Amino acid sequence: MRSPGNVPPAQTGIVITDAHRAFFKAIPKVELHCHLLGAVRRDTFFDLAKRKAIPITTEEMEAFYTRGEKPVGVLRVLRALDEYILTKADDLHRLTYEYLEDAARHNVRHAEFFWNPTGSVRVSGIPYADAQHAIVTAIEDAGRDFGLTAKLVPSIDREANPDEAVALVEWMKQNRSDHVAGIGIDYRENDRPPELFWKAYRDARKAGFRTTAHAGEFGMPWRNVETAVDLLEVDRVDHGYTIVDNPELAARYAARALVFTVVPTNSYYMRTLPPDQWAELHPIRRMPGLGLKIHPNTDDPTLHNVNPSEAWELMFSHLGFTIDDLKHFMINGIDGAWIDEETKAQWRKSWPTEFDTLTQTLAARLPA
Repeated sequence: MRSPGNVPPAQTGIVITDAHRAFFKAIPKVELHCHLLGAVRRDTFFDLAKRKAIPITTEEMEAFYTRGEKPVGVLRVLRALDEYILTKADDLHRLTYEYLEDAARHNVRHAEFFWNPTGSVRVSGIPYADAQHAIVTAIEDAGRDFGLTAKLVPSIDREANPDEAVALVEWMKQNRSDHVAGIGIDYRENDRPPELFWKAYRDARKAGFRTTAHAGEFGMPWRNVETAVDLLEVDRVDHGYTIVDNPELAARYAARALVFTVVPTNSYYMRTLPPDQWAELHPIRRMPGLGLKIHPNTDDPTLHNVNPSEAWELMFSHLGFTIDDLKHFMINGIDGAWIDEETKAQWRKSWPTEFDTLTQTLAARLPA
């Protein structure tokens, strides 16, 4: 890996070949940062939307599945899914099964994905026990059919009352499952700092759940990352980009080997930075140089118009990282996954060997 403090050079003139794409697809992967409602297939969205009148036009729905030069935000469609479209637990089974099927096509061997129970329970009206059971059953069905493992991460809606977050943890405690690993927190971070939700995180830790949090997204300050780590005591950080503004804090978290699940298609930076400079200026590029362990993910794959293979491709083609860097990011994903240590040890031993073989195949297929 490059020495701390260095930033990868901007990639210019790189031609991504079919050999590259085969390589990115074949990399053994974990996916640690994906939202279930952001992974809904277009045809499924339209199919579910036919069941009742909804205040969203066909043009608006199509726009959610088109990544333009300045990608649209996805929060409204996520709210619409809960409020108007998801009406029964079987819908959640369908979404989960299809997401895992799509992920498996890109050699994702383990996925940990977010779902917001507050929306499903309070808005859709699906009882928590029924909703979780449907998702867990889909995890088991997908594991049987596609050979991957998965964990559900119920996620706090930070735009809701913090008491709802406490209630969420209680629901999880009352409906324990080996497929439900811990809690997260998402939605807009603006004016909703992590400390508002300290009780839910305290209760989750006491109950033995793992924890993560979206922090430092939407350009929000590095203090939100610090609060998530030092007050909420999260096991890993989702996004966390603004930590680059505090190298001393970054060094502290690097020493702790904290994993940051990053998203190369993060819409905030693609919308707010110049189109020809978003990759060059994206904070992701600076994070490994500060010693931080990062791991690339899709976030909202269908709504961001990206798949797991393309997320890894973007790290190489746009963000300046090398093939060797990708190997380290792959191992970071294993380290950050909420799976048993025996499986981690097996993957740490076998995946690098598999990666090296893929690298040799790639080199042999590229023009001299």
